[in-house]
Amino acid sequence: MTRIGIVSEGDGENRVAATPQTVGKLIALGYEVVVEADAGSRAAFPDAAYRDAGAAIVDEDAAWGADIVLGVDTPREDEIARLRSGAVLISQLAPALNRDLVDRLAAQGVTALAMDAIPRISRAQSMDVLSSMANISGYRAVVEAANEFGRFFTGQVTAAGKVPPAKVLVAGAGVAGLAAIGTASSLGAIVRATDPRPEVADQVRSIGGEYLPVTVSSETVSSDGYARATSEEYDRAAAELYSAQTAEVDIVITTALIPGRAAPRLITAADVAGMRPGSVIVDMAAGHGGNVEGSVADERVVTENGVVILGYTDLAGRLPAQSSQLYGTNVLNLLRLLTPGKDGVLVLDLDDVVQRSVTVAAGGDVLWPPPPVAVSAAPSAPPAPAASVAEPPPPRRGRTLLLLALAALALFAIVTFAPAPLPQHMTVLALSIVVGYYVIGKVHHALHTPLMSVTNAISGIIVVGALTQLTVPEPVVQVLAAAAVLLASINVFGGFAVTRRMLAMFSKGTNR
Repeated sequence: MTRIGIVSEGDGENRVAATPQTVGKLIALGYEVVVEADAGSRAAFPDAAYRDAGAAIVDEDAAWGADIVLGVDTPREDEIARLRSGAVLISQLAPALNRDLVDRLAAQGVTALAMDAIPRISRAQSMDVLSSMANISGYRAVVEAANEFGRFFTGQVTAAGKVPPAKVLVAGAGVAGLAAIGTASSLGAIVRATDPRPEVADQVRSIGGEYLPVTVSSETVSSDGYARATSEEYDRAAAELYSAQTAEVDIVITTALIPGRAAPRLITAADVAGMRPGSVIVDMAAGHGGNVEGSVADERVVTENGVVILGYTDLAGRLPAQSSQLYGTNVLNLLRLLTPGKDGVLVLDLDDVVQRSVTVAAGGDVLWPPPPVAVSAAPSAPPAPAASVAEPPPPRRGRTLLLLALAALALFAIVTFAPAPLPQHMTVLALSIVVGYYVIGKVHHALHTPLMSVTNAISGIIVVGALTQLTVPEPVVQVLAAAAVLLASINVFGGFAVTRRMLAMFSKGTNR
């Protein structure tokens, strides 16, 4: 039976590659699972929980000597030496930045699968570790900023005075940036965001942020969901925007990263010097060179003007239980793909785009970088108009035309033979139906509710007409008129009530 080893991470890493919950599912795939002693203790997963899930607790050598080794961080040199030839290592490896590590794993005869090389395509979303960890990091970045910030995020009006809401600028609206925007917005802050990809504007607005566009002659459109290097024209315009915003906001969170390259410099020392004392900057790219001049990886820096710059690179690890659960689920989903028979036998298919993308070394050969993945996250272009081809109308359209013809004949017969004033009433009714259909049919769906809540007041005409019929000495007419007055009145008052409630949603400081 193939054995999976869950290893303990080094100092500074609180996560673990599998939780008791995912261990049970790995065993269900047919694997034997062993866990290094205390591997999950820093994430609040004791050894007893792993035993209860069916795993065995072993020492360090036994865990690293398993057939398949699951880790979180890149292995050290002494840890690589513990891997046996032919073993499979599944971990974050940063192969684009650690070519020497990839060469060393290949020389050891290890099949290395990089969890941080999962392609960003639809069927690989459940394995996307970068997105899972970025989501947690963006949330934690706001928590760290709130811890350093000396005031409320939300605005308040108290007996002691009015407290303005905090203003937050998020640079980069990827997964981490969107998580930061949503978190800061939910805390009551005024949130603004920038990103060179115009297609993220709607996403920013949907979670409570204000998108600040950088206006240039050419826009950057992402083809795979990741940010691209920007033009000099864009960089100049963006620098002006950042200088203006940093002087106004209280908190800045930067998330800009370009795969395979150093982080772009967004905030200069002059921008930092222009911020108010007590302001906070969280540079989430500090481990890759930093978006902020003056940030230091894994350190808290306080500038001369009292601005706090946080360069923490372990933001996801500061929520170890949650991040371990998500990371472990990503690994589990990859192993499900690699174990098609659910018999504990790992099958690596290099013809599969996902498996080929994550395989950086196999059989003593270096397989990095993989072939480019054909994927596009850019908005699809509108289809070209097709050539006009005469085709017979579909059967459904023919039935519709037939019904309309019959209705027209029926209306003509009524108008011709019915006694007055019925023909006039039927003509008005038919014209009202046609006009109403085309008027309402051209209204956008999002406007139907506010439109109808007002136009329902047209029912007042029915009320007036029905009131004139209440005095007719016919019991049937009187009953119908009374019912018309009642129902139309409900429609009128209900329409205005809906309108009032909708207007109240957009009013501040009013009682609802």
